Amino acid sequence: MFVKFLMNPDPTSGTPDMTAIEVQELMDKEAIRYLPIVDEDMKLIGLVTKSSLKSVIPSDISQFSRFEVSYTLSKIKVQSFMVTDVVTIEEDLPIEHAAWLMADRRIGTLPVVSDGKLIGIISDSNIFIAMTSLLGAYEPGIRVTVLQPDKSGVVAKLTNAIYEKGGYLSVCVGYYPKNLDGKWISVCKIQNLEQQDIQDIINNLEEASLLDIRQFQEPK
Repeated sequence: MFVKFLMNPDPTSGTPDMTAIEVQELMDKEAIRYLPIVDEDMKLIGLVTKSSLKSVIPSDISQFSRFEVSYTLSKIKVQSFMVTDVVTIEEDLPIEHAAWLMADRRIGTLPVVSDGKLIGIISDSNIFIAMTSLLGAYEPGIRVTVLQPDKSGVVAKLTNAIYEKGGYLSVCVGYYPKNLDGKWISVCKIQNLEQQDIQDIINNLEEASLLDIRQFQEPK
């Protein structure tokens, strides 16, 4: 899965001559948390976040009238509060690279650029969508969690055993559990088999432990 398949390819953007009040109104209207700022050639030159916008609003607006606040914001240009050191990403990079960048830099969005031009934007919300898709949150079936040794061939033994019994794997992902060195956890969604059949399959596998098994429930 790549960034280009999950990004918003037509993001709302702003220009450097906009005022703070214009930016605030635009972000509220579009219900967005981030506003890329581009020049006339669509080159990315900055990013407005809710935090950077908030920094120009008086901390205690109760002492000001609504007119005074609006007037002040109408005089502040976006160049004075936009983030200029923007972390960006390219569309052909894997989605996990975007997730790593957001986690490492503690940011919630990444403008997507090509030759410096804005071509999209991806946010933590898109990452959550990718995660639920990869984990098969909306796929029917029986969900199983299996603990296995972290060595060659063990996942293949699991998937082959399910296949040989006529099961269909709609999802199979894995991860390294914390504090369990040398172990691997597989999470699978299985169709065409009964729960007891799946339990028997896993119990008959060497070095495999069934941690959890449950029937699919439609997320509410």
